[in-house]
Amino acid sequence: MPSTVVHVAFAGLVGTALLGDEFDTRAILLVMGASALLDLDTLIGIVVPGTHRAALHNLWIVLLPAAALLWDARHREESLVRRRWGAYGHRLAWATLAALLFAHVLLDAFFNGVNLLWPVHDRFYDLSGELLVTDRRGLVQTFVELEGSGVAETTARGTTEDTHYRTGVDPTRDEPETGIERVFPIAATGERFVLTVAGLTAVAVRILEDRRAN
Repeated sequence: MPSTVVHVAFAGLVGTALLGDEFDTRAILLVMGASALLDLDTLIGIVVPGTHRAALHNLWIVLLPAAALLWDARHREESLVRRRWGAYGHRLAWATLAALLFAHVLLDAFFNGVNLLWPVHDRFYDLSGELLVTDRRGLVQTFVELEGSGVAETTARGTTEDTHYRTGVDPTRDEPETGIERVFPIAATGERFVLTVAGLTAVAVRILEDRRAN
């Protein structure tokens, strides 16, 4: 699964792109830090087994604040966010939510799965797959596989009752930990390593440019 380092670096890329003229060191660090916070459900999972990749890896983490921001911007005579923090705060809020969605929740969903609708619907969905075009089968996608009238078991996995994602902090579930290696991944594949380096480099360059401009 993507490590926190990968999530933070990817969030840096998203934030750098979306903050635009509102970019500064504080803003990008807030975007990246927010993305890292979602992995705190690793610790929640120790107290409430099964909630790692559920408690803070669901779509509601993004959709509910996004709905509140939209309501604030469109249905109030004066936006509370804009009145308090101006265009800077409004742009920062949306960039942060985009980073949470793409750089963390969906990235994990496409690497071994997350409990997308928890706690409303308790089911882990693993969207690992591929999208390709072949000369015999045409357009093929295996992200969401269907079986009969529903989602196949290769996509819709277990629930919080029977699913555990191994981490260095919480390597086992209901098993003795004696002799088990605690692994804390940084970049498990070359692609993720390149993404990490690109994200951190882009953020560093923008921070340097921002400081020189000021």
